[in-house]
Amino acid sequence: MTLTELGYLAGWRAVRALPRPVAAAAFRAGADRAHRRGGPSTARLRANLRRVVGPDVPEAELDELVRAGLRSYARYWLEAFRLPALSRTEILAAFRLDREEVLAADVATGRGAVVALPHAGNWDAAGAWVAAMGWPITTVAERLKPEGVYQRFLTFRRSLGMEILPTHGGDRPAFDVLVDRVRAGAVVPLLADRDLSARGVEVEFFGARTRMPPGPALLALRTGAPLYVASLWYEPDAARASIEGPLPVPGPEEGPLDVRVRALTQRIADGLAAGIARHPEDWHMLQRMWLDQQHATADGAAQPSPATGQV
Repeated sequence: MTLTELGYLAGWRAVRALPRPVAAAAFRAGADRAHRRGGPSTARLRANLRRVVGPDVPEAELDELVRAGLRSYARYWLEAFRLPALSRTEILAAFRLDREEVLAADVATGRGAVVALPHAGNWDAAGAWVAAMGWPITTVAERLKPEGVYQRFLTFRRSLGMEILPTHGGDRPAFDVLVDRVRAGAVVPLLADRDLSARGVEVEFFGARTRMPPGPALLALRTGAPLYVASLWYEPDAARASIEGPLPVPGPEEGPLDVRVRALTQRIADGLAAGIARHPEDWHMLQRMWLDQQHATADGAAQPSPATGQV
């Protein structure tokens, strides 16, 4: 077992053993230390939030937003470590979804649903809540190094009731399985706010170009399932989320598949931006985001993604 694995294991065990107020104070203090130290990840968060709020916000106000963002991210980790110890009743009480009746109807009618998510709020609580509602939920997990940490994240999220597919190395391609699950009525949440690989779709986001994954748009186009964009944030007593949509999906008359995927991914980007702008302190993007940003050491840091289970 590596030192990194031991650290995650110790976190899961120790944080659950502490009274929540004690653990919360420790995590908040850690976030404040990170803010004062101003390392690469903090610098990247600052640069990303500057894009969100624009150039006119005073530096002191931005600095307060960065500190709030780090505290929000620390709260995510605190709650993620404690989540496996919660009962179903506690899971349902710790998360609230606006318009939950819309998703409930999609599941009940067997249509399923695709939900595009940002790195925001508490994505693990969102996934656990869906599972606790008794709705089928399937998502994907990017392989993380070391392998032992990846396996622990898989075990953690599967213990919450989520079906987790590997991005590669499975018995079947993950996308093909997702198509089957959506058609069977499952909720499929997918990370949608960052993909700087060559496969990403270039979009406009807060006034600059970035790439986002084509998966959510392609899955909706392939299956005909409703596509929603989620906003996730924190309130003092609970993690919250809302969904917008279903988004209008371009038909074949609007062009070939790649053109329709680009158009729909831009609609997703617009929806994500609107939600992030409402709650910028809860957007946990501590990595390079836009194409014109220089690479930084923070890009290599492992960061868990929303209910996709990616890390």
